[in-house]
Amino acid sequence: MSSEEKPLLVKRYASRRLYNTEKSDYVTIEDIAGLIRGGREVQIVDLRSGDDLTRQFLLQIIADHENRGENLLPLNVLIYLVRSYRRKENNTFPELLSFLYDIFQVGQSNFIEDMGFCEALETLASCETITGQQIAFYKAIADWLGARLNNAEKKASRMDKEDLSKITSQLSELQKKLGKVGK
Repeated sequence: MSSEEKPLLVKRYASRRLYNTEKSDYVTIEDIAGLIRGGREVQIVDLRSGDDLTRQFLLQIIADHENRGENLLPLNVLIYLVRSYRRKENNTFPELLSFLYDIFQVGQSNFIEDMGFCEALETLASCETITGQQIAFYKAIADWLGARLNNAEKKASRMDKEDLSKITSQLSELQKKLGKVGK
């Protein structure tokens, strides 16, 4: 495995300084953010305990951006995240969030066509443990995707009208089913 494929190991010393083991140099949290933005995987470990601190630092990078007014996360999503920490036993949010991230990785239209997003949401909506709040969240996602598809229909050159019509009707059916489950 080449050094570009392995995560960059950053050690945090007791003084809280961060040390890039590849370049034998100290780095800042902004340096780490730049590496991540550039596509590099990073792993941050505490030198003394060996604990993996990567998640903690990633959350700090996000918080720093949000605090500077670079608001990427809508307020309603932040509220939902906070509420989700109390319901760990039936919480499907982490899987859904990961699933939605894949939409942006693969490409919205390719994902809907190739991976069956509508069918996956339908499966989630049929779970007996799902809460009314989660149903509303999934319905909002379906509405958002429907609006995006309507915009894409106007702009799309590679997707023909039949495909868009089929996807739009699937989303419409999903919205109806979610509405029934929520009642």
